[in-house]
Amino acid sequence: MAEKRKNRWLLNVVLIIATVGLLGVSIIPLLSATFTPQKNTVATPSPTQSVEAKKADVEAQARGYEEVLKREPDNQTALRGLLEARLRLTDIKGAIEPLEKLAKLNPAQSEYAVLLAQAKQQTGDKEGAAQAYRNILNTKPGDLNALQGLAGLLIEQQRPEAAIGMLQDTLKTAPQANKNQAGSVDVTAVQVLLGRVFASQKRYSEAVNVFDEAIQGNKQDFQPVFGKALVLKAQGKADQAKPLFDTAVSLAPAQYKDQIQKAASNAPPGATSAPSSAPTSPSAAPTSAAPSSEASPAPSAAPKSEAEKSEKN
Repeated sequence: MAEKRKNRWLLNVVLIIATVGLLGVSIIPLLSATFTPQKNTVATPSPTQSVEAKKADVEAQARGYEEVLKREPDNQTALRGLLEARLRLTDIKGAIEPLEKLAKLNPAQSEYAVLLAQAKQQTGDKEGAAQAYRNILNTKPGDLNALQGLAGLLIEQQRPEAAIGMLQDTLKTAPQANKNQAGSVDVTAVQVLLGRVFASQKRYSEAVNVFDEAIQGNKQDFQPVFGKALVLKAQGKADQAKPLFDTAVSLAPAQYKDQIQKAASNAPPGATSAPSSAPTSPSAAPTSAAPSSEASPAPSAAPKSEAEKSEKN
């Protein structure tokens, strides 16, 4: 029960969620997604409590957790409470310390480490962010959240070749990794991510080739079909894209069908857009991502799936 409560807290409070999602151009800053609802909580006055009083209350909670941690530095309840309080105060820099401890205390739970990397990225510590992602990939080479986060960071640093090379290396080593531990690398999901990176660099033929490989490898996954459809549409090949959109609709979970149909009917999206920080919809699993109508995808992070899996267990 304690483990389930912890996972529920991670899912509901930290909200590490943007999407593994197929086709947003965004590199989702997890902390921005987290701060939005919490910030509103602090900033929206109620009839009985002013904004200042609410902020003071959260600050008092943070001080209380800090006192507990002076006596018990590894108290995870206090660490999570302090993290939540600092997130509610939009104190990104202050969130790093409890995140570092939580990541260290929970090495098998990559959500904390991914959020730590995003926090460092937002505070300008790009090297620290990259190292945090690589620390995850050293033990979990197929961790989609870390792959997407690091690929997105590399693109942000104008290093798309490094992002492409990393993903290609992941695919090359996937057979051995999956032999050592079955299911450790989701090949289709990594291929989709690679296709998105190619598309973000206007390397459309390479993107289509990767999406085709993914389609051949997993004919029941809507994401590579949808990815290829959007790339073709962005190139002005609407007639070729239409049957692919139809196929993607037929394969996709019900919650994504409307979004795919909307993407198919909209004017050709800006396939040459650079990565942005606009959030997209949450996904339910790494291979069932929430699509968006953008055609030039770059990586985004989505740790939600791991927390959901733990929740179910």
